[in-house]
Amino acid sequence: MNDDWIDDDEELLKLDAFFDEHTMSVHLIENNPPRAKRGAPGDWSLVELSDRILTHEELDILAEAIIETARNDRQSFIEIEEEGAAVVQLRNLRIAIAMPPFADKYEISAIRPIKKLAIGDYDLSPKLMKRLETRAEGILVTGSPGSGKSTFSAALAEFYSKKGNVVKTLEQPRDLQVSDDIVQYSPLDKSMEKAADILLLVRPDYVIYDELRKSSDFSAYADLRSAGVGMVGVVHAGSSIDAIQRLTLGGRVELGQLPSTVDTVIHIEAGRVAKVSSLSLKVKMPTGMSSSQRDLARPVVEVRDFELGVLEYEMFTFGGEKVVVPVRGGPRTTSREQVARRARPGETVKVSISYSKKKVTIHAGRKYAKQRLEIFADDMYLTTIMVGRNGESSIRIKTRQGSMIVDAMEEGASITARVAQ
Repeated sequence: MNDDWIDDDEELLKLDAFFDEHTMSVHLIENNPPRAKRGAPGDWSLVELSDRILTHEELDILAEAIIETARNDRQSFIEIEEEGAAVVQLRNLRIAIAMPPFADKYEISAIRPIKKLAIGDYDLSPKLMKRLETRAEGILVTGSPGSGKSTFSAALAEFYSKKGNVVKTLEQPRDLQVSDDIVQYSPLDKSMEKAADILLLVRPDYVIYDELRKSSDFSAYADLRSAGVGMVGVVHAGSSIDAIQRLTLGGRVELGQLPSTVDTVIHIEAGRVAKVSSLSLKVKMPTGMSSSQRDLARPVVEVRDFELGVLEYEMFTFGGEKVVVPVRGGPRTTSREQVARRARPGETVKVSISYSKKKVTIHAGRKYAKQRLEIFADDMYLTTIMVGRNGESSIRIKTRQGSMIVDAMEEGASITARVAQ
């Protein structure tokens, strides 16, 4: 190993020099000035680091230095190396390199975790802590990119490890910040399913699967869970129900097996736990059907707000199709304090919406701060949002929820909101 090369290489030091304590990621693009995302999950801005324009030659030298360093450093590794692309874990930096012919120009993106948190830092309710300790074995951690899903999942991994469990991770790339007693696995022969087969021989108590994207990922997650392994899966999704529905797409998981595969969904926004949902299976008539239609009783997956116990969605088959129905108007069990400070469930909320190139902003007013609102275009349900302390909620316009709202507005639909049940 050439230690002098690693210590003295000026091109590698240039990459480190772009980071400060507030930098989440650095983005170096050919024919552009260097830029960085600075701030915290949910509250960051893209800033230019200098006026200097980066050249193809400079980025080519830097890319070669990164890859060579990863080859020679035992604490670094190359996750992917293809013609035109590479993904490198360089110590605590996850670096994605794109170049022709994969991309039209050179680009190097370096992402660094700015925080490592323990589960106690999230101020979770005693009810949720008890569930994590005793009952939750099929967990999905959801949120938009950069919301803090992986940071929470790493905290959960160390929480289970400290409880005396054997914990492993499945990642590509391997960038979760976890303690040394947790072994991090990557695809075996480019297959997560093969890696999962090996993991079964290791007999872990919990596996953190970061991230579930393709059908093979959801299949491997479901197989490990059905074998009795406690699972935590990380999913890009704008809401809990969106992540749950992804599990059933294309027959990934049969509807009747869904609650035994996933029992708890934890949605992360701006680095905090914004919502927790629980799943259960019951044989009953779906809500809204007449009590005289007893022949319509069927297996129904209930999705409830975990903290309040309120039924929010029902999932069932009807006419051979999977149906997801929002349930509104049911009774809510809350304390007097909650009733006093929360808006009435089902209450119509007057909202105004504005959008820019980056985000859609929904203005509800401070009365609804920390409330969940269901957004509709005419009578069609679009998404559920959490209103911030300033009475607003922002959604990145490139997400499915953001684009749906903009499309509905441009088509002339009436955008309305109700306080979530």
